[in-house]
Amino acid sequence: MTELPLFYYPELLRANDTLSLPEDEARHVVQVLRMKPGELLQLVDGIGHSAQCAISDTGKKTCTVRVSTMDFQEQPQPRLQLCIAFTKNTARNEWLLEKATELGVSSIQPIICNRSNRERNKEERWQKILVSAMLQSQQTWLPELCPTQSLEAVLNTSFSQKLLAHCLSSDTSRQPISIALKKGLDTQLFIGPEGDFSEHELQLAKTAGATTISLGSNRLRTETAALAAISQFYLFNHAH
Repeated sequence: MTELPLFYYPELLRANDTLSLPEDEARHVVQVLRMKPGELLQLVDGIGHSAQCAISDTGKKTCTVRVSTMDFQEQPQPRLQLCIAFTKNTARNEWLLEKATELGVSSIQPIICNRSNRERNKEERWQKILVSAMLQSQQTWLPELCPTQSLEAVLNTSFSQKLLAHCLSSDTSRQPISIALKKGLDTQLFIGPEGDFSEHELQLAKTAGATTISLGSNRLRTETAALAAISQFYLFNHAH
């Protein structure tokens, strides 16, 4: 990507199209950056396409651009889906969404567990956080924010590798993540609520083919555990 101002366009980008930017983006272009017709900016659509565009017309809250050049990047492989029981702490949840996006997770799946805090997810606000983090980290793929589901339902989806992190000492089959994580496999990572997974949930996970893992000897908060595991996956698979 170039160093042109970068914005999100929530529809499929196509070569030679003339586009009207969403009002928030248009206002930023016109009123904050004070860009004029003829100047260049860059758009990404969150599904791999990026477009260099020239501004053709501006108003107080409007900005029309014409696509000049297009590029496409395949979605990074392998993919990581973060399956997490979010906490009641809004700030921590939003911090994790931002950092997980920067590290390239492909999707975020909120889960409900036996000990979950059943706070309503703020989908619209969370989506804006994901978009902002995608742009900040210069990516072209926006993580999918999935509808909340039960742990059991998510465990029954198909992934090449399923890893479930927990702190229960009764589970003698836990492996360090550095041993359990296999390179090059699409992965589901399960992070439980503040009270951890229950024994019953561990058995559900193992029956579904999940490997239970340890993230070290320290007791980590939910968002810290998630970021530690995501970082391990990222470094193992994508830090060339």
